[in-house]
Amino acid sequence: ATSSADMEKENTTLLTEFVLTGLTNQPQWKIILFLVFFVTYLITMVGNLGLISLIWKDPHLHIPMYFLLGHLAFVDAWISSTVTPKMLVNFLEESNISLAECMVQFFSFASSATTECFLLAAMAYDRYVAICQPLL
Repeated sequence: ATSSADMEKENTTLLTEFVLTGLTNQPQWKIILFLVFFVTYLITMVGNLGLISLIWKDPHLHIPMYFLLGHLAFVDAWISSTVTPKMLVNFLEESNISLAECMVQFFSFASSATTECFLLAAMAYDRYVAICQPLL
């Protein structure tokens, strides 16, 4: 028979890194997926940064709606830059991610997604005030 002291052993496993598995193991698909996601990332970044610079440079766009829209474009660029670069590296080589790197990436993604939700709520309120109470 086993004693209760033997049954209460603690787990001593120490996790230091994760192995990232990709969408496919076929090399020809990895290149195609890399190109598709890379082009999508570039279009997203150029669009968001172009919108930010347009709002910043044109004085006619310095109103609350465009102020919020510019910040939303920044947060969208932030979200894209949080996950996409590491994903693109994983398409080209087998990759591991350390626990600290994973935690930083998750924190950055979660905080940028939360920021985007608050910005969308502020934009909805701004439009509500502009439509329903235009003289405020």
